[in-house]
Amino acid sequence: MRLSVERALLAVSVLGLALAPLVAPPFSITLLNYIGISALVALGLVLITGVGGLTSFGQAALVGVGAYTSAWATTAGGLSPWLGLALALAATGTTAWLLGAATLRLQGHFLPLSTIAWGIGIYFLFANIPGLGQHDGLRNVPAISVFGYSLASNGAIFYLIWIIVGVALRLTSNLLSSRQGRAIRGLRGGATMLASLGVNLYRIRLVIFVIAALLAATAGWLYVHMNRYVSPSPFEIRPSIEFLLMAMVGGASSIFGAVIGAATVVLLKDRLQDVLPYVSKNAAQLEIVVFSVLLIVLLQHARGGVVSLFRRWVPATPAMPRSAAEGLSRRTLPPAGTPLLEVAGVLRRFGGLVAVNDVSFAMATGEILGLIGPNGAGKSTMFNLITGALPSNAGRIVFLGTDVTRLRQDRIAALGVARTFQHVKLRPAMTLLDNVLLGTYVRTRAGFLAGALHLDRDEEARATSEAMRQLDRVGLAAQALHLAGTLPLGNQRVLEVARALAADPVLIVLDEPAAGLRLPEKEALAKLLRSLRADGISILLVEHDMEFVMGLVDRLVVMDFGTKLAEGAPAAVRANARVQEAYLGGVA
Repeated sequence: MRLSVERALLAVSVLGLALAPLVAPPFSITLLNYIGISALVALGLVLITGVGGLTSFGQAALVGVGAYTSAWATTAGGLSPWLGLALALAATGTTAWLLGAATLRLQGHFLPLSTIAWGIGIYFLFANIPGLGQHDGLRNVPAISVFGYSLASNGAIFYLIWIIVGVALRLTSNLLSSRQGRAIRGLRGGATMLASLGVNLYRIRLVIFVIAALLAATAGWLYVHMNRYVSPSPFEIRPSIEFLLMAMVGGASSIFGAVIGAATVVLLKDRLQDVLPYVSKNAAQLEIVVFSVLLIVLLQHARGGVVSLFRRWVPATPAMPRSAAEGLSRRTLPPAGTPLLEVAGVLRRFGGLVAVNDVSFAMATGEILGLIGPNGAGKSTMFNLITGALPSNAGRIVFLGTDVTRLRQDRIAALGVARTFQHVKLRPAMTLLDNVLLGTYVRTRAGFLAGALHLDRDEEARATSEAMRQLDRVGLAAQALHLAGTLPLGNQRVLEVARALAADPVLIVLDEPAAGLRLPEKEALAKLLRSLRADGISILLVEHDMEFVMGLVDRLVVMDFGTKLAEGAPAAVRANARVQEAYLGGVA
């Protein structure tokens, strides 16, 4: 139902745009041109802000880099506008890469503040370079020509603008449904979660930052060759805020919301410029007040933008993606008994607190090893050290003969270590299937371009088969297209196990997997873990349910106050007086 409604609306929109230059007055065509150009910038912000969680207040400056590059190349250099487009993309992409390399490692509010800083800096750069006309700008920019036909009029360039918008929407939609797109959508789930799946977060952030800049450059190229003139004023901070508002009004996480938001803001701005001069002499300042009120109302009543309201009226009914019978190829697991993990003298401090103090233990392949201890014993910290989520202050960690003590999380994940978390880390707005598909990231290879051009369909089909197999393995296949956020906590933990299994691990590290599960669910989980051991997968787990642990593991390591208290078979550890004292406060 939803797909048919969306297709009908899309067909009507395309038909309306195709007929617009034939029936609409010239001024309306001009507004539609500005909507299309603004939608390209807003689409980039949907990608990096709404989906990727990175806020940029400098997109207008990047539009300016593209506009000025093409304007200078075609006026001073005498090049064609199409060569100007190539130079604009190169200049803006390089600028974004340099700015991103310098700022994308910043955390919290420092990143948006840095975008304000370089946005202002680029604006003043335009206004103070003599070769760019300073505040007067560049005039007599040539019009774009297609096969000798000039697109000098707004009606003539209209179709080029909207064809580019349509292509950009399609490529972005393809990208977000691909392997790299799932990683982008997972950015809001936390850095630790994505890195544990083998995703290089910095690279992902940098690439989407550059993609958004390329969209801004294309918008700047269209803008300057449509207006035939460029000056610094359209590229200051205020237009950047308007572009962000467009993304939010339409729906910050929706690619079609970019067009809806651009249309809403452009049309509203045009109407306000007609009305506000009758209300106040300070119409420009009052316009800012109106947009501020709009933003507050939006945040209060429709944080998902206009698109979210549409989705309330037409419930989502996603279709199952195409799957293949064979699934993904699997790694060859080392023979049972092979030395797998060695933790030697590991130390981790948090200021004056020693969370892990000179802890050593080892495990072999085909083994289930339990790491237990009272609350605050340092178990989860040890897991984070093994998986690379935290660096150790001293000691050595070796996995299958490779020293992983200083390796990044994504590199350790690629070696065959998968994990779950003490506090569940899923993407609640993604389906169960997409959450498990995230686990296949280290086993697939399609890049950004392949995803955008839809050249990854065979690999996606195999990955989907693998994800469905793991969902079926944990008993969640029937809910594959449900949103992960709708699951009860116990099933969310099981879903994390399925995601970890989709990575085809050698070692799976489980942090309290039975927490929140009912007795039949715990029994099913124990059965699953035993079957994994039989398949040659090694398991390291933290769990507080002693009955669950004692009947499952081969050996136990007990920690207390950051130190190793005991190690051995479950029966021997249970009888250990020091262990009983740590748990019960005295010998039982």
